[in-house]
Amino acid sequence: MRSQNEDMILVDNQFIRDDYYRKQAVLDGDDRLMVAVADGMGGHNRGDIASDDVLHNLQYFFFDIPSCLSAGDFNEAIVGWLESINNYVASKGRADEQFKGMGTTLVGFTYYNHDFYSMNCGDSRLYRFRNHQLVQLTTDHSLSNMVVGEKRKNIITNCIGGGCVSSYIDMVQMTDDVFSGDIYILCSDGLTDMLSDEEISILMEQHVDADTLCDAAIEAGGIDNVSCCVIKVK
Repeated sequence: MRSQNEDMILVDNQFIRDDYYRKQAVLDGDDRLMVAVADGMGGHNRGDIASDDVLHNLQYFFFDIPSCLSAGDFNEAIVGWLESINNYVASKGRADEQFKGMGTTLVGFTYYNHDFYSMNCGDSRLYRFRNHQLVQLTTDHSLSNMVVGEKRKNIITNCIGGGCVSSYIDMVQMTDDVFSGDIYILCSDGLTDMLSDEEISILMEQHVDADTLCDAAIEAGGIDNVSCCVIKVK
């Protein structure tokens, strides 16, 4: 129902918006991979620019990080990047009225230095589908998740830009809990506002791809931009 898509997807060095992309990655120890979804904040100016700026900046930063950082140093590097990009998005708004208040969420699935990580800032989500069970691995940074009974689920409490002075990012090293046969789903809330976890799980039982999940959300009402990545671990 939106006239403009404010979501953006990053897969390795490919940026996807209003498109479909498929990639097979063979990962050795020295390789690195970034899959991320950014949901430009609706109701703010130029959310499409915010999601685009953040993912292009992240892609450049991630592939420029020195090899073989420890988990702690890698986490510290990403936290430092978050502070830098948050300041950049805010300063862009101060310099030009059309960008004032723009912001974006960020959720990612990353392989770096032999390890897998999840990363989250906002209310976009990372799920795992394993043994017929769908589990949300990230925590929504939203008002509804903080206040019991609060129904205003679209009010987020943490993001990049969007007036957040001190954004934070949840980084989780998940290497020991990634197995062959796992399926990971990254998505904007355009998917999860339209489809319940049970409905997503039923679709995953049918071995659907990301396009099918997006189509299902659109058919269910599609009140927001819908972006989704499906990662199958072989």
